[in-house]
Amino acid sequence: MTASNVSTPTPPALRAKILVEALPYIRKFAGKRIVIKYGGSAMTDQALKNDFAEDIALISLIGINPIVVHGGGPQIGALLKKIGKESRFVSGLRVTDEETMDVVEMVLVAKVNKDVVSMINFHGGKAVGLSGRDGGLIKARKAQPARLADTDEDLGLVGEVDKINPEVISSLEAKRFVPVIAPVGAGPGEKPYNINADTAAGALSAALNAEKFILLTDVPGVLDSDGNLISSLSEDEATELVESGVASGGMIPKLRCCLSAIRGGVPKAHIVDGRVPHALLLEMLTEKGIGTEIVREKAPGL
Repeated sequence: MTASNVSTPTPPALRAKILVEALPYIRKFAGKRIVIKYGGSAMTDQALKNDFAEDIALISLIGINPIVVHGGGPQIGALLKKIGKESRFVSGLRVTDEETMDVVEMVLVAKVNKDVVSMINFHGGKAVGLSGRDGGLIKARKAQPARLADTDEDLGLVGEVDKINPEVISSLEAKRFVPVIAPVGAGPGEKPYNINADTAAGALSAALNAEKFILLTDVPGVLDSDGNLISSLSEDEATELVESGVASGGMIPKLRCCLSAIRGGVPKAHIVDGRVPHALLLEMLTEKGIGTEIVREKAPGL
């Protein structure tokens, strides 16, 4: 065995220090809801999938109430390609006709959701999978394209969150279950609508009075004009980054989603690099955290 294959054990004193550092955060978040948007590499890399499932199981077992909302765009695209149907996007939103909606629901609810639930349960959690259509959790309306994608094109069965029914989540939490939610909403007549996972998670965090909204993605966080990571932003500063064009591409809808959660009453939103092992624990239970936090007003302390 070469030296590069040998891991250096963490000294006992340092391990104890790490655990003690987490104590005030465990105390602060005990009994509180944390909504996590799960997506990107953290959903596709096997080691990162295990890390995420372990993180969810751990924070649940120490008394925090995680609520997971997952994406599944690549998996949907793969199945559509397999059946010979082309994926089409407008400003990052999948144009969703009825056939595509059938595939979206099949992949998100019957495949991805069950896989996430199984991983969490394997690592000691008590996860239960559901879609936004279950128990009237997410009531949806047809999306207004001009508001979501700066276009007048009809996006088909793409939906926006109209109303959240928190009773479903409360019932699961009372039995210490972890809700894992596929972002499919129920429209008029129970018609299914495809809802962007970031948007659904942000709306859920506000409606459920979450303590935090954490968005896992494939970038280090929000970057300034020089490409440096910004560790903390006020609501006004985040808005300015969008309006000035410093934030661009896929970061714009992520910031807007976080701002929507903040304006809905969530104290803090976080954009976190899900490619970092145990990113969730590092962001929640350490002093410095990782990624970028967005707050109504920046303040010292926790």
